[in-house]
Amino acid sequence: MLAEIKGLNEECGVIGIWGHSDAAQITYYGLHSLQHRGQEGAGMVLTDGEKLIGVKGEGLVTEVFSQEKMKDVHGIGSIGHVRYATAGGGGIENVQPLLFHFQNESMGLAHNGNLVNATQLKAQLEAQGSIFQTTSDTEVVAHLIRRSGPMSLKDRVKNALSLVKGAYAFLVMGEKEMIVARDPHGLRPLSLAKLGDGYVVASETCAIDIVGATFIRDIEPGEMLIISDEGVKAERFASSHTHAMCAMEYVYFSRPDSDIDGINVHTARKNMGKKLAMEALIDADVVTGVPDSSISAAIGYAEAAGIPYEMGLVKNRYVGRTFIQPSQSLREQGVKMKLSPVRGVVEGKRVIMVDDSIVRGTTSKRIVRLLKEAGATEVHVVISSPPIKNPCFYGIDTSTREELIASDKSVDEIRELIEADSLTFLSETGMVEAISSSLDGEMKGCCLACFNGKYPTEIYEELELNSSKTIC
Repeated sequence: MLAEIKGLNEECGVIGIWGHSDAAQITYYGLHSLQHRGQEGAGMVLTDGEKLIGVKGEGLVTEVFSQEKMKDVHGIGSIGHVRYATAGGGGIENVQPLLFHFQNESMGLAHNGNLVNATQLKAQLEAQGSIFQTTSDTEVVAHLIRRSGPMSLKDRVKNALSLVKGAYAFLVMGEKEMIVARDPHGLRPLSLAKLGDGYVVASETCAIDIVGATFIRDIEPGEMLIISDEGVKAERFASSHTHAMCAMEYVYFSRPDSDIDGINVHTARKNMGKKLAMEALIDADVVTGVPDSSISAAIGYAEAAGIPYEMGLVKNRYVGRTFIQPSQSLREQGVKMKLSPVRGVVEGKRVIMVDDSIVRGTTSKRIVRLLKEAGATEVHVVISSPPIKNPCFYGIDTSTREELIASDKSVDEIRELIEADSLTFLSETGMVEAISSSLDGEMKGCCLACFNGKYPTEIYEELELNSSKTIC
């Protein structure tokens, strides 16, 4: 559905370039393709082999990296970041990559994910004299790297990562090398590609495709890559645990043209729609999907059910950025600004409305009303994921448990609140089967914590108490 309306947001995306004469331009195009992962800020840190420079700002990629700002920015290596600011986490100081200058070196750091023990580590570091300039958990890692003693950058990064817990895809830029690491559970996606004589790493393969690179492989959980003019060296900094890629990457966050851990996102979503039709075959006249992330599932449902798929809702592509701010007053007008029903498609029809998830329920209610106001005689809502009952602590801005409508309400109670004629969620088993059937071979595993509360890492008490304040 619409991230800025729903209150369900992926916090960031990262891309790294090494060994390209125009790393800044390549990073720009890569970040533009990752814009869906964060719209609040963007930045890049580049090296020319001798020194690091940084450019960042609040806003969209096209706004931050103006022609004037980029005309004198050059480098052979770069790390870039797009960010969604969660509660309490806005401001230019939190826009990444973070750039640090020391007496004998500089370091850039970008991070997709969230560290569940950042509060404890920050308290320990402050007690030892560290001074923090941001509220980002990424800065905690920077302090850990710097305090690791007189070792190589690679060994200091490895030492720092041994102390952190949670979800992360880290990119560290030094003057002469780029270091890349993925958490031991593989909660956040990260891939490696070849671009001429250089290399690209990115959160999604859509960024790899857009810059003309050739995909090599996914970076393994617990793996670190050291990329320099000497090529790519791979090391393990941690033993891999149970693989737990975030299931919401397939359901909602990633672009449909991306492959995540070898699984095409569009195919996975289409299979979710087919599974929905098998679990809940509804007698109706037309199937429609809520743009954009639900279209694939809607097509799959229509194919399996033998009911025509139609474009019953149209998305307005030209709503200004002020709407992205997640305030309640803007949410009230948000759906009408973003979506319009196609009366000629839905009038007098029994409509199956396919969506990817329900968080608060307020948006679903407004869309159901839009369709009925346009003349739909019935609106049956089918959701291509299970009910979201638990907050995420790994880098997705879900609400507190109290604000998640499915945490304390039955399916029928939710149906009544959103004013639908029927409501069906895809089963957990059906979702996993849909994702795994999109892969030639055995699926490595998914994190389903927001659905079933089974977190792959230890969760600290203060995260439970402040579950709307995860910051990447």
